[in-house]
Amino acid sequence: MPILDSYNEFTILLVDDRPENLISLEEMLEKEGRVFIKATSGNEALRHVLKNDRIGLIMLDVQMPGMDGFEVAKILKSNPRTNDISIIFVTALSKEEQYVRKGFEEGAVDYLQKPLDISVTRAKVNVFERLFSHQRDLKRTANQLETINKQLEKFVYVVAHDLKSPLTGLIAALSILEMNNEDNDTSAEANEYAGYAKSAAYHMSDMINDLLDYSRKSMAEQTIEDVNVLELLNQMAHLLFLPRHIRLTIQEPMPILRTRKLKLQQVFQNLISNAVKYNDKPVGLIEVGAVDAGNSVEFYVRDNGPGVSKSDQQSIFNLFQTASAAPTIAESSTGVGLNILKMLVEEQGGKIRIESELGQGATFFFTWSK
Repeated sequence: MPILDSYNEFTILLVDDRPENLISLEEMLEKEGRVFIKATSGNEALRHVLKNDRIGLIMLDVQMPGMDGFEVAKILKSNPRTNDISIIFVTALSKEEQYVRKGFEEGAVDYLQKPLDISVTRAKVNVFERLFSHQRDLKRTANQLETINKQLEKFVYVVAHDLKSPLTGLIAALSILEMNNEDNDTSAEANEYAGYAKSAAYHMSDMINDLLDYSRKSMAEQTIEDVNVLELLNQMAHLLFLPRHIRLTIQEPMPILRTRKLKLQQVFQNLISNAVKYNDKPVGLIEVGAVDAGNSVEFYVRDNGPGVSKSDQQSIFNLFQTASAAPTIAESSTGVGLNILKMLVEEQGGKIRIESELGQGATFFFTWSK
């Protein structure tokens, strides 16, 4: 017989003031992987629950001297530590509506009438065992995701911190180049591009500082501020160094949102950069707009690029999935960016989607809370 570890065990608390009923119920429900705890009073049942955090189901007799089953259930449901444990009332009381209703009001999830039907009782307990198993697996997955998120935050901090040193050197070199250009009467265009490069470097430095700040803070602590979306987009257009054949249009009006600026900036920057990267037209057109949607705003980023096939649209937001179209500039695609965007948008309570036809460009829509 295989040995089950404690993680996979299903613990059932049986509560009845008559020991012979407890023995009968245990024999009826006995199954590999199940552990039974027995109590003959309401007070004893509460002590077991408070000492054992692995109980997945309570079979609770209603009629007991002292504290009855209704009182036990009410106390368990009022405690945050125990309010999610499933309770099945086992009773010889009448099936009248008033008793059934009271049972559910006090927190029961099911109701069994004595004498128990063996097949029905086993079937119901099997259902709750499966539910408990699914809930347990979800909790374990959530804990694993939390651990991974902490590791990713640490990674972001390390990468951002290591990027600051070479970027500081780049800013210093660009400043010297700018001064030399002025001394040597270099062309106005060269001076202009040197200035753009220095502005972009400063902007990158600010973004790295934001990333460092982000990696240090939990979601609840991250700064929420008033963000003028038009100013944000104009700033991005200036600092993205769009190729000469790309025309970016920002449709006004744009809202002012109270939100986390860095997250919104990441979404726009990724969508606009992708529209540039994949554009295959002599004149690339990118349009950014917004539509009021009540408690949120639906933004869109539209381009006249190669479009995305229907099959790619089903998976393009999945991790490590890329569209079949190849970038038109020397840059690879990891298939991570759109998955991160999806997480960022959904983190704000929004949704992201795409509408596209091959050869006719693509439009990405995403909603963002006001």
